[in-house]
Amino acid sequence: MRGRTIEPETIDDMAEAPGRRARSLEELYLRHAPEAVRLAFLLTRDGEAAQDIAQEAFIRVAGRFGHLRSAGAFDSYFRRTLVNLCMTHHRKRKVADAYLERERGWIGRVDPAVPAADIETRNELRDVLASLPDRQRAAVVLRFYLDQTEEQTAATLGCSVTAARSLVHRAMKTLRERIGDER
Repeated sequence: MRGRTIEPETIDDMAEAPGRRARSLEELYLRHAPEAVRLAFLLTRDGEAAQDIAQEAFIRVAGRFGHLRSAGAFDSYFRRTLVNLCMTHHRKRKVADAYLERERGWIGRVDPAVPAADIETRNELRDVLASLPDRQRAAVVLRFYLDQTEEQTAATLGCSVTAARSLVHRAMKTLRERIGDER
């Protein structure tokens, strides 16, 4: 701590700080983990990966917690880290899937034992959503599932508002084309 003098009361406060920081991090995790897992699941469609990604995002953000400009920045920084980790997960998964497809000749067969109409519709929507490019899928999920504003979506994706608007527009156009506009 160059150039800073530590007063006796501050030393006592610092001795208590690790316990307070641990409680604070625990509270942050408990408050944000359920939403983070849901968001990661929507982006990855994999429950185990969603939990792992949510935990990894929290660990990364918690490690940088002291560097945040304000405590309010945690939410957007955490969400952005989570989305980036989901995109990384997809890139890695695509490579692994391509390898498995070459090696085994099959990937992700559908189980015909579950023919319910609602499940089919939901699965069709998930499949079409999963077929979107990563950034378009992330933009739609952030915008409509998390009900973020265009500005928040752009900040989370690290792009301009116009780019975020364009990503959502292209994704919705593709969804309408593939599923059909039921008006």
